[in-house]
Amino acid sequence: MVRVRLKRTGTRNKACFRVVVMDKRSSRDGRAIEELGYYDPRSKMEKVNLERADYWRSVGASFSETVEKIIDRVRNGKSLKDVVRPAALSKKAKARLEAEAKAKAEAEAAAKAEAEAPAEAAPEA
Repeated sequence: MVRVRLKRTGTRNKACFRVVVMDKRSSRDGRAIEELGYYDPRSKMEKVNLERADYWRSVGASFSETVEKIIDRVRNGKSLKDVVRPAALSKKAKARLEAEAKAKAEAEAAAKAEAEAPAEAAPEA
């Protein structure tokens, strides 16, 4: 039986995973039939070849729960960064986001004021 699952790569405490097609009896990090993509939980990067995943589904391969979720996120265009809820942000991160939003609003207001000022104070020749 063929199964689409994750294969662990990376070093200790810095895991990264490949989405692979393997025989169900193979060990987790054993020989793969085909690589379909990767998933990096630290940088929240996900990439999967959806055409090949659909092919393997059509021939009867089973998918692990985690790979199903990754494929759904890739197919819908939602990266893992978009899925993180604002409540999960730390106080420092919230403060930084608020400061960035405030600075952006002030910069837009200043740019708008500069655009209006030259029109009013046009020099007479």
